[in-house]
Amino acid sequence: MDLEDVVSKYPPRQIMMIPIAIVALAIIVLGTTYITTGSPVKLGVEFTGGTVVTIPAADSELVLKEKLSGYPVLDMRNIGSRYLVQFGPMSQDNYNALAKLINSQYADAEIRYMGPVYSQALQQEALFYIPLSFILMAVVIFIIFREPFISGIVVLCALADIMIAAASMDILNVKLSLGTVAALLMLIGYSVDTDILLSMRVLRRKGVVEDKIMGAMGTGLLMTTTTGGAVLALFLVSDVLYMIIPSFTRMDVIADIAAVLIFGLLADIFNTWITNAQALRWYINRPKAMGAKR
Repeated sequence: MDLEDVVSKYPPRQIMMIPIAIVALAIIVLGTTYITTGSPVKLGVEFTGGTVVTIPAADSELVLKEKLSGYPVLDMRNIGSRYLVQFGPMSQDNYNALAKLINSQYADAEIRYMGPVYSQALQQEALFYIPLSFILMAVVIFIIFREPFISGIVVLCALADIMIAAASMDILNVKLSLGTVAALLMLIGYSVDTDILLSMRVLRRKGVVEDKIMGAMGTGLLMTTTTGGAVLALFLVSDVLYMIIPSFTRMDVIADIAAVLIFGLLADIFNTWITNAQALRWYINRPKAMGAKR
């Protein structure tokens, strides 16, 4: 099955079963995470409150776990020459004892504390700005095309991109942080960009719908491949290079952002060039629209 078959040979409803199945799997993953954690995406320390400690990798991971066994360790990872340890909320006395332990045994240790009040404020801001971005996006698209169906399908495609990217975060154990929130917002903008490219080509140019979709697909896939190559290079430098060169340190925030963007770009390929393309194909070729053309 080549791209031309996907675009023109099979009925739109049949082709759209593929992205629908992927979105359904994403919903299952997000729902499972919500049941087990109370949130569809695992929350990082910025949203839950807690302490993050970065210390030199002077001890083995087993020895370090033994030293920190009296504290609420949520996550521990080796980032090359250092360990990154995340702790859950703790009392002030426990925090002071932890800081004393870390500073007395490890040189150049970094301790970052975030209280629950700040984390709750961030959650409220995220819950406000993400839906607001979708609403404003729908308004702008409606102003451009004056077609409610076009605005709706673009919003649905962007929402599907976010859901798939969020599900991939759960699978890869990437937690929601300020960096990954920024990555999700970037995906919204990128999704709208490719969807508008497709919609402009199909609605504003003359010719057969399938031919216009193929023309837009060539440009859009080139854009996505270029962006994906840059993001992949970013991921390799931030997450893989430290395994090869010991002097490098894993850059967690950048690695998490790159991972989210990679899966979001893959999701955008499905949702733009299958979901949106087939929806436009059905919308323009439906009997009512064909009658209006005559």
